[in-house]
Amino acid sequence: MAATDFKDYYAILGVSKTATQDEIKQAFRKLARKYHPDVNPNNKQAEARFKEVSEAYEVVSDPDKRKKYDQFGQYWKQAGEGFSSGGAGVDMGGFDFSQYGNFDEFINELLGRFGATPRSGRQSYSQQNNYSNSNYSQNYSYRSTTGATSGFSGNFNDYGFGDVGAGTSQDSEAAIALTFGEAFNGVQKRFSLGNETIDVRIPSGAKPGTRLRVRGKGQINPMTQQRGDLYLKVELQPHSFFQMEGDNLVCEVPITPDEATLGASIDVPTPDGLVNVKLPAGVRSGQSLRLRGKGWPLAKGGRGDQLVKVAIAPPKDLSQQEREYYEKIRAIRTYNPRSHLQQVKL
Repeated sequence: MAATDFKDYYAILGVSKTATQDEIKQAFRKLARKYHPDVNPNNKQAEARFKEVSEAYEVVSDPDKRKKYDQFGQYWKQAGEGFSSGGAGVDMGGFDFSQYGNFDEFINELLGRFGATPRSGRQSYSQQNNYSNSNYSQNYSYRSTTGATSGFSGNFNDYGFGDVGAGTSQDSEAAIALTFGEAFNGVQKRFSLGNETIDVRIPSGAKPGTRLRVRGKGQINPMTQQRGDLYLKVELQPHSFFQMEGDNLVCEVPITPDEATLGASIDVPTPDGLVNVKLPAGVRSGQSLRLRGKGWPLAKGGRGDQLVKVAIAPPKDLSQQEREYYEKIRAIRTYNPRSHLQQVKL
């Protein structure tokens, strides 16, 4: 390589010479997606830039090549061969390109290592609402946000997917939106994955952030023809009454001022139906009451708790008699909840 042909691979990637492998990888992925021919069809300048970025990454992402490049600069390839000329032909620095049919195959595999979606490996996911006569049943594992894993087999439908890297070469990740009822009870879903149909059973107790692993249903490596895994990340659609806080199911129940003052017995919805809850006299707005074992199914078995947050709701429309009684209470009331505020100063 002539001195005028020297390329500063760090400058090409936009990173410093001290950049970590993660920083280099992040920079490459950003530039590769920006200049990829799929994004810039018939753009020769972008194609050339893409090849230049890929060449730079091939060197500085490899610890051994990077070390030689940092030490010998433009002569790093010769250093890898003991500074021998290597005979006639193009010096490829010891890298065997013969395994690739063309440059696109090399780039597709290179991008595939980081979960990008090469043209030859792109998958389509579509919904099928009716799933009698199942064509395919897939076993997969369920990993909670705490990392606990249990095996189960199942089925799956309803939601569109985008191909996103899930951490290994040909893995894909997609979001699946479930209603509270589907996530609580478990549900069977069906999807079309290219020319095949996948039925997946979501187990009861899936929570937001739960990742479901469908083995062997990710992208196809164009070189090895092996498939990665498909990871499904659970999202919960909003519910009109329930919310999730960790392993607990949370709800808010309005009560009247007299119930808060005197105490009361009220009915509260739970996943199992209405249960009777006793309110202690003097309960405050915002205070939570715990219903043990009435919450979300746990991965280790059993149920979490349901937290009932109390909200005092004064009536908006009073009858004449109610207004008279409230006025009498105000006239004879001795309790002042703001008495302590008189001593507050800056």
